[in-house]
Amino acid sequence: MDKDSIADLLEAKNQVLIQWISNQDIDKWVEGPDGKWTTGQHALHLLQSIKPLNDALSMPKFVLRYKFGKSNRDVRDYQTVINRYQERLKDAEGRTFGPSQNMKIPAAAEKQYILNRLQVECKKLQYKTRKISDKNLDSLILPHPLMGKMPIREMIMWTAHHIEHHTNTLKENY
Repeated sequence: MDKDSIADLLEAKNQVLIQWISNQDIDKWVEGPDGKWTTGQHALHLLQSIKPLNDALSMPKFVLRYKFGKSNRDVRDYQTVINRYQERLKDAEGRTFGPSQNMKIPAAAEKQYILNRLQVECKKLQYKTRKISDKNLDSLILPHPLMGKMPIREMIMWTAHHIEHHTNTLKENY
């Protein structure tokens, strides 16, 4: 996928999520079905996954290259990244990683703040996606807690799918 297509996909997936969550009753923000995450936890989890990506993309590219290395393979297409993620999810058996482990339930009063932050971080990611060079998108890699090291282009495509994955989970279960 080219940069503009990825950025447009991020926008579309995020808008569906934000609109869906905004239309939900506040009680779903703080209570999930049968011990599952609340709507607020899903939103917070997505924010916790997009923010570090934006932080990494704000670093000088030579720092990323030094810290994580360079890709030694061709970039996978969107569907291949999604398929690999689905396989890894099955293997993970519902475990969570990083700051999303033992996640607090965001208070109802935090709903608008978290949704606003999610929108801002997604807009930043769209901007950074359009501005980074194709060479850096394809050669620089970042670590993913479940998928391993991935070229930045794949990481951003995965992020769009990750938003959709959580939106679908919310729609199905809430």
